Amino acid sequence: MCSITQGSPYYIFFSRFNKNEYDLNRNFPDAFENNSEAIQPETQAVKNWLKSETFILSANLHGGALVASYPFDNGVPETGTKRGHSITPDNDVFEYLAYTYSSRNPEMRTGNFCKNSVNFRNGITNGYTWYPLKGGMQDYNYIWAQCFEITLEVSCCKYPPAENLPNFWNNNRDSLISYMKQVHLGIKGQVFDVNKNPIPNAIVESNDRNHICPYRTNRFGEYYLLLLPGSYTINATVPGRTTILKQVTIPENMQNSSALRVDFHFPFQVKSNYNVTTRVSCSEVPLYLYFRSHSDRLKSHFIFFFLLTFVSIFHIK
Repeated sequence: MCSITQGSPYYIFFSRFNKNEYDLNRNFPDAFENNSEAIQPETQAVKNWLKSETFILSANLHGGALVASYPFDNGVPETGTKRGHSITPDNDVFEYLAYTYSSRNPEMRTGNFCKNSVNFRNGITNGYTWYPLKGGMQDYNYIWAQCFEITLEVSCCKYPPAENLPNFWNNNRDSLISYMKQVHLGIKGQVFDVNKNPIPNAIVESNDRNHICPYRTNRFGEYYLLLLPGSYTINATVPGRTTILKQVTIPENMQNSSALRVDFHFPFQVKSNYNVTTRVSCSEVPLYLYFRSHSDRLKSHFIFFFLLTFVSIFHIK
């Protein structure tokens, strides 16, 4: 971050902190542990922006290394932390996105251009594997904004001089263009009622990759799912009503033109007071901690039920 202090003369200083001395990439709500830091104006502005548009794919650029890092940055045992990583339900897509970027950057793809102690295979890394962090933007975007984001470290020097900009552009131009094309990866479509009215806030996901915060349609009934070529069962659900399943096969190289369109038509009419202005999202709390505690409660209830049933059967005999 570059800050300008007004006065006579002007002072420019570089820091990873804002005016209030907060690291903004540790300031977002976290899905794995409580983040007690006060939300900063810059963070809130990003959150508001994410809610105002339907973002599908994004990247944030940093300095200090040469690597494409993908979620999760934080984690719990359920996401693989005991094995040294923390992976999303869309890990195959994230690895592909990160490699799409790194493989076209002549310095990043070497994996060790900065000559530090870390060797990044193919110039990519899982964020948690590199180092865990709480409150990062890429995890927030993926979980709560339905936007696939990776972190691009594009300079060995944390604060490189301006005269290096032409070299940065030459090294990253092809990567940036190729990465942006991936917004067409997978499928897209709309969810309609019987009168062809769009249905907002319907849940649309692939059966093999349910998100901790379900991905929903926007106010126009539109959805977007980044998926690699292959066969999938797509589940469209209007909460409280019904579900439609569709078998979908995504061909190779679709991202060079447009995502495969798959619409869903439900056999009922949307109520006139149905929410059509905002997309429903999950509470900005540590969702994975809730998931774990909820699973533990279910497990304990099951064990109790099993023991009770076993005792009853034994007693009957």
